[in-house]
Amino acid sequence: MDELPIGRRVAYWRNRRKMSQQVFADRLGKSKSWVDKVERGVRRLDKFSVTSEIAEVLQVDVQLLLGREPERRPDSMNCIDQIEVTEIRSALERYDQISAFFYAPPEPPPIAEMQKATAHAWQTLLHAKWGVLTRALPKLLREAQAADAAYAGTDHAVDAAHLLGQVYQITSSAMRRLGELDLGWLAADRSIAVSQRAGDQLLAGVATMRVANALRALGRHRSALEVNVNIANRLSPNAVDPSSPERISVYGILLLQGAMAASCIGDSATMEDLLAAADDAAQGLGKDLNHYWTNFGPTNVLLHRAAAAVELGDGGVAVAINDAISPESFRGLMPERRAHHYIDMSRAFAQVGDVGKAGEMLLECDQLAPAEVRCRPIAHEVMGDILRRTKGSPPIAIADLAEQMGVGV
Repeated sequence: MDELPIGRRVAYWRNRRKMSQQVFADRLGKSKSWVDKVERGVRRLDKFSVTSEIAEVLQVDVQLLLGREPERRPDSMNCIDQIEVTEIRSALERYDQISAFFYAPPEPPPIAEMQKATAHAWQTLLHAKWGVLTRALPKLLREAQAADAAYAGTDHAVDAAHLLGQVYQITSSAMRRLGELDLGWLAADRSIAVSQRAGDQLLAGVATMRVANALRALGRHRSALEVNVNIANRLSPNAVDPSSPERISVYGILLLQGAMAASCIGDSATMEDLLAAADDAAQGLGKDLNHYWTNFGPTNVLLHRAAAAVELGDGGVAVAINDAISPESFRGLMPERRAHHYIDMSRAFAQVGDVGKAGEMLLECDQLAPAEVRCRPIAHEVMGDILRRTKGSPPIAIADLAEQMGVGV
């Protein structure tokens, strides 16, 4: 984008933020006509103060609007910034497969190295280290795409496709959690085709779940519900492989995500049916396992049941479910899953009017996985709600965390 006029850059980021010209103009205190002229290059932006104000409204580094490389700031090192967003987008826009059809691909990274890098990326995601992950993703994406193209037609073709499918899924999960919803959907959609090429039904099943999660994040809850249930039915352990823990795990996580989609549209009957089916599958496993990065099992079913209650506005039900969860089983889950639950429970306590307990949940989350609280938009929304509903000054610990998150007290 460096070669674009500044007005075009403004239009690009305004569209990325899903703002109309009118909304953007209102936030700037300008007219819609003024915004239109700036974006078309009819009106020049010759005052840095105005450009800086535009950057603030668009939530981007002002250097990006000026076509320069932004300097990394210490306070942005634990979260994604627009450098990573731009690089990840560029990596997702590559089409190495079609290029390889016309030209010999470059020397690919060895499969063994790619396997180590991908496994490390999974662990980084499952520990909610979002800043570390997003800075590694552009290079990992490029190398996985290059490997997939270069190894096509060789003995390593399936392995390379499998790894690329995983990298797309990691990217989708990270982008969705960090609020870059269009990139989350694009990466998830890419993962389905590659997973099918890898010949792994379970990998394709988890890829489908990522697509459904992206759809849910975009507000398309009914489509997300249909996608999850459709593929869950096809992977039902009763049909082909009743004893495989891997198959049960993928089947179960699809049911859980379907239940979450149902809760978002207020379909409590379907939600309960899907949660019950997921619980039956989980009891067959006996404990929570991380096959295909699902962390599926009886405890995770309870966490999703609580989360679904929160989506329905039943905070009291969620609190009761939380009280019934075994602390030992909870500690056995991956940090990202536990951290997400703390945010869900913060919402639940806020729903029942216990703002103090809601704040404690965010503090617990910050102790476990700081980036989950400080980087995720949903955590910022919860903190803002807690601050608004706190009578008088908030506790010192909450005020400090809010300041570190950048949420106004």
